[in-house]
Amino acid sequence: MTKSVIAPVASDFASEVGTRLERLASLAVDGGLDEAIDLMTRALQAGAVIQAFGTGHSEAFAMEIAGRAGGLIPTNKIALRDVVLRGSMRVDALTGSSMERNPDIVAELWEISPIHPGDVFLIASNSGVNGSVVGMALLAKERGHDVIGVTSLQHTVQVRPKHPSGRRLSEVADVVIDNLAPYGDATLALPGGVAVGSVSSITSAFIAQLLTIGVAERMNGDGRVPPLYLSANIPGGDEHNHALEKTYAGRIRRAT
Repeated sequence: MTKSVIAPVASDFASEVGTRLERLASLAVDGGLDEAIDLMTRALQAGAVIQAFGTGHSEAFAMEIAGRAGGLIPTNKIALRDVVLRGSMRVDALTGSSMERNPDIVAELWEISPIHPGDVFLIASNSGVNGSVVGMALLAKERGHDVIGVTSLQHTVQVRPKHPSGRRLSEVADVVIDNLAPYGDATLALPGGVAVGSVSSITSAFIAQLLTIGVAERMNGDGRVPPLYLSANIPGGDEHNHALEKTYAGRIRRAT
C-alpha cells in the first residue's frame, strides 16, 4: 500500500504543534499563567464575567472561552458582526478585512455589548496590530477593565501597528500570553517561499482551555463549585446550563 503524500509532512506538523503545546503546558505548571487565572477568578468571584474578543481566525479563541461544553458560564463573546446584527452597519461590511482593521468600529461595538464594571477582557489576536483589536484593548483599559492579551510575540514585533496609537495588543494588555506561533503563523516551508501548517488556532485553543481549567481549579480550591457548562448533548445538560445562565441574565449572550 502506497503511503499518502501527506504522511511525512503530517509527522513534521505534529512535531511543530506538540512541541509548542508542551512548552505551554510547562509554562502553566511553572505558574506562568497564574496572573491571568488570578484576574479571571477574582472577577468571577465578584460577580463579573469574562469578555472574550477575537477577530478573523482568532474568533475561535473567543469561542473556546465562551459558551462551550466544559467552559465557564459567566463568559461573553463579543464579535465584530454584532455591529451588523445589533448595530448600524450594513451586511456588506462583513466582506473582507476592513472591519477588523477599523479602529472606529470599537465605540459602537462597546455600546451594544453587555459590558459591566469589573468584567475582565480576554483578547486574542495572532498579529496583535489590527485596529479593532488594539482599539478594544485601549477602550477596555480606559474604562477601568483588566485586559489579558493572547498573541504571537514573534510575529507582532515584526509588523507595523495599524491602530492610530501606534501600539500593539502586547503593549496595552495587563497580562500577555504568547501563543508561540512563528512569524506568518505557518510552520512548514514549501518550495517557492510559501509555507503551510498554521498553529496559532491550535495553541490559542490550548491556552483557552488551560485558563479555564486553572480558574475551575482555583475556585475548587476555595471551596466553590465552578459554574461550568455541561454538554447540551447529554441528559440534563440543557437544564443545568439554563439554570446557571439565568444567574447572569443580561450579562452574557449566547449567539453564534
